[in-house]
Amino acid sequence: MATRIEHEGPVPVYRQLADILRDEILSGRIEPDRPLPSEVSLCERYGVRPEDVRGAIQELSDEGLVYVLPGEGAYVSSRAEETGGG
Repeated sequence: MATRIEHEGPVPVYRQLADILRDEILSGRIEPDRPLPSEVSLCERYGVRPEDVRGAIQELSDEGLVYVLPGEGAYVSSRAEETGGG
């Protein structure tokens, strides 16, 4: 079910995870203002380190696709709809 992360490939793990999450956001599988899966959940699902999850979320945040509420988690931005969702 989960897309495979290539740990030894040329693309950094955090970037591969960002690509997976970006696809879920832009396809509408994760709707605006809904939370992304937790850091622990993403680590378990994709076999990645917490640092990789944080890097992926930072990349998506820099792109305006997610916003982070400290102590609560990362949420899909309403801008995601404008950039290709729905």
